[in-house]
Order: sequence, then structure tokens, then C-alpha cells
Amino acid sequence: MKIRCVGVITRPNSPEVEQIGQEMIAWFTRRGIRAELNAIEPGMDLLVVLGGDGTMLHVAEKASRYQLPVMGIHLGHLGFLTEVAADERYQALETLLGGDAVRMERRIMLSAAYVHGMTGKKSASMLALNEVVIVKKSTEAMIRLRCWAGREYVTTYRADGLIMATPTGSTAYNLSAGGPVVHAELEAIVLTPICPFMLESRPVLLGSRQKVTTQLLAPAGEVKVIVDGELQWTITENDYLLVKKAAKPLLIVSSPWKSYFNILRNKLNWGGASVDVPLPEKVRKYC
Repeated sequence: MKIRCVGVITRPNSPEVEQIGQEMIAWFTRRGIRAELNAIEPGMDLLVVLGGDGTMLHVAEKASRYQLPVMGIHLGHLGFLTEVAADERYQALETLLGGDAVRMERRIMLSAAYVHGMTGKKSASMLALNEVVIVKKSTEAMIRLRCWAGREYVTTYRADGLIMATPTGSTAYNLSAGGPVVHAELEAIVLTPICPFMLESRPVLLGSRQKVTTQLLAPAGEVKVIVDGELQWTITENDYLLVKKAAKPLLIVSSPWKSYFNILRNKLNWGGASVDVPLPEKVRKYC
């Protein structure tokens, strides 16, 4: 992977992280690599994100649009997306610059838009790396959401809301709402109702080619549509939300030392320990 120009993105409103960013700019410059702080441009070869998962979500749309590989350095509270530990950052970059083989993950993103129920007018689309959520205001009664996959009717959910998540986002809000963990490199869309009225309303895993349409049924007041944690629209009864796989994925440079399941064990405390258990040699040759 030839690196000539790098964007170093820091967590907003954090002088300490910005100082680390300046140090990394100097590190790249000493190696003859042009580096810019908090800039994302089409001609760049790599984005280095300093922060937590929120910072990664903030840059995902542009990085996907320009197809810029992203390396996340964990300087935040979570670390599902920012895989490289802070004290490993220069070692990981040396590995990358040295031409050693690195694993590039292609994470699907979602494209969301809504259609006005009366006029049929469609909004501009927004992209999501984790999820698109329809959710009622906390003090209101449950809402009813009629749902289609493609042109096939799925069901009508009666719940506090509905999560449409990517595999990357399956360990975020989806997991808290009782949805499944889906391997991040799969291409799928997860539908998970939030606090459904009927226990039989279970999460559904759809192929990534499916286009999900959700209609908010009457009676309903204004309901929020949240894209990767940010309020994007309010919709009202008989409006439709359209969600599908985005045209381009997010390219993530994986940590050279951590697997997907190693990160899950660390963050979710699976089994109470994060150490790897190697596959026995007698069966390794078959796998």
C-alpha cells in the first residue's frame, strides 16, 4: 500500500487528542509523507482517525464517498471501530508503511431517505455506518410500523421503534435492543424492533440487496429518524422511510494484532478473558 498523503482526523473539542494529531503530522512529515490535520480530500491515500467510535462515524460518509482507507486509533470510550490501541499506533503505521500485508475490511453502509406520505416527495439521502433508527418520543404510546423487504410485506411492528443496522452496527444499539451480533464483513441488514408489544416480534436478518421500506401508521405524532446517533428527520403518520445498502463501502485497515472476535471478547467480556485460544495443530490443516 503506497502512502503519499494522509489525513489525520482528531476527536472534536479535545486539545489532548489534537496535540497527538500534531505529533503524528510531524511523524509522517519526517518520512516524506504529506499529512494534513482534520482534512478529508479525494486524493489522499489513508485517513488516520484519533478518537473513539463516534469520531469514526463522523468521518465514515466522506471516507466511503472518496473510498479512502481508514485506520482507527483508539483514544475514546469505545473501540469496536477504532481497533488500534493508542500505544500501538506508530508500530501499526510502520507495519503499513513497510509494505507488510495488511487486511482491508469492506464494511457496508446504509443509505436512508424518507418519502412524504401526502406529496410523494423524496428527501435527500443520508449514509449510516451503524444504523438507521425510527423511534417514538419517550412519553408517547407505542407506534405501528408497516415494513416491506423489497416489495414483499414483512410485518407490522407495534413497538417503541425499529432499528435497521449494518453488521458493523450490530454491536451498537442493535445489541442493546436484543438483536444478534453479525460478523462485520457480512453483507446484511438487521431489523430489530425496540421494546415490541408482542414477544413474537423478533429480529430479522435480510440480505444486503433487499430494500427496506417502513411506513408510520396512524395514529402517530412526530417520530424521530436517527442516523448514526444524529437526529436527521421527524416524520409523521403515513410517511415512509427507505433504507438500502449504500453504493460504496467503508474501507477499514484492520489492526495487525487483533481479530474481530478478539475485539468482541475484550469489549463484551465474553468468557471473562480476552486471550486467544489457538486452534490445535491436528485440525488446523483442515480449516
